[in-house]
Amino acid sequence: MAPHLNIVPSMFVLLLLFISASKVQPDAFDVVAKFGAKADGKTDLSKPFLDAWKEACASVTPSTVVIPKGTYLLSKVNLEGPCKAPIEINVQGTIQAPADPSAFKDPNWVRFYSVENFKMFGGGIFDGQGSIAYEKNTCENREFRSKLPVNIRFDFVTNALIQDITSKDSKLFHINVFACKNITLERLKIEAPDESPNTDGIHMGKSEGVNIIASDIKTGDDCISIGDGTKNMVIKEITCGPGHGISIGSLGKFQNEEPVEGIKISNCTITNTSNGARIKTWPGEHGGAVSEIHFEDITMNNVSSPILIDQQYCPWNKCKKNEESKVKLSNISFKNIRGTSALPEAIKFICSGSSPCQNVELADIDIKHNGAEPATSQCLNVKPITIGKLNPIPCSGPVPKTPSATA
Repeated sequence: MAPHLNIVPSMFVLLLLFISASKVQPDAFDVVAKFGAKADGKTDLSKPFLDAWKEACASVTPSTVVIPKGTYLLSKVNLEGPCKAPIEINVQGTIQAPADPSAFKDPNWVRFYSVENFKMFGGGIFDGQGSIAYEKNTCENREFRSKLPVNIRFDFVTNALIQDITSKDSKLFHINVFACKNITLERLKIEAPDESPNTDGIHMGKSEGVNIIASDIKTGDDCISIGDGTKNMVIKEITCGPGHGISIGSLGKFQNEEPVEGIKISNCTITNTSNGARIKTWPGEHGGAVSEIHFEDITMNNVSSPILIDQQYCPWNKCKKNEESKVKLSNISFKNIRGTSALPEAIKFICSGSSPCQNVELADIDIKHNGAEPATSQCLNVKPITIGKLNPIPCSGPVPKTPSATA
């Protein structure tokens, strides 16, 4: 039985939360008017922002931190709970990170930690100013990459609503969601150049009840990446591209990874990406489980690999190529997926030989190759269940002895 996808209950809880909070006029903590912040793009916002947060968090009535319009420099801020009442941040201005990556000694810029009943909104921009970082971020330069900051982190956040916020040019991931419960991200705009490395739009792990809705994501890596321990998640009405598509994984790289289950991705448009709807696991390495993953009603426009299960995921050729993936995949569906593929191999199911994919369903697929060759479908260690009209014909193409690596 599929896990319950709890977008309705979680949204209902959030609605009640903020309706009840609005009955009491929230206290406003303006970082400029009350705490002396300067919107000059030079004066560090860190202390005024943190001071406003601490006072708002200590309030026994609902409160709002306000960042007015203007441009602010922010070196770093760690916003911790728990707070005594529901708390909001109304971000109207543009908040900029230091452009020089050496200003950061750890991967944090703006971090929310252990906060419950939280809302952030206002149309503001978090600008990571990542162009210098992109030039130096290479696969050989791992120590440099380990210190690059995520634009916004949500760690151990419960019952939260993030709306109408832009994340721009993050030096690494734009938004990271870790160990959160019942958090909705809605109408977000995420943008970075298509050549920017490791700039995943939204990455999450060990979280339950995450909803990502009606957002526009343009990055140099996965638009959305779903790590271990993610359960009961809904992604819908996303426009993705450029980037690497919407991905479950990568998984199996580390010990003791928790299962991924109950993910529904629907009504999305993916354009000019290297991948579309993807599940990726490392060969060899460690075990894990992925189940009840459902991609539905998705349009692909010039996507290199529109539908992909890759259990030989091996970026930079640094993996145990001669071993099979130990991650078990089951109960996965791709339904009503249409559009165009940039390469002939529109569907690739490269499953594990030691643990073949189980209950993989293809239904009502219509993907055409943009070139002269017809679209094909490759299958390895899987026998998909097929329903309705299918183009390309399932498993119609040969699987190369060494499948091409995917980004």
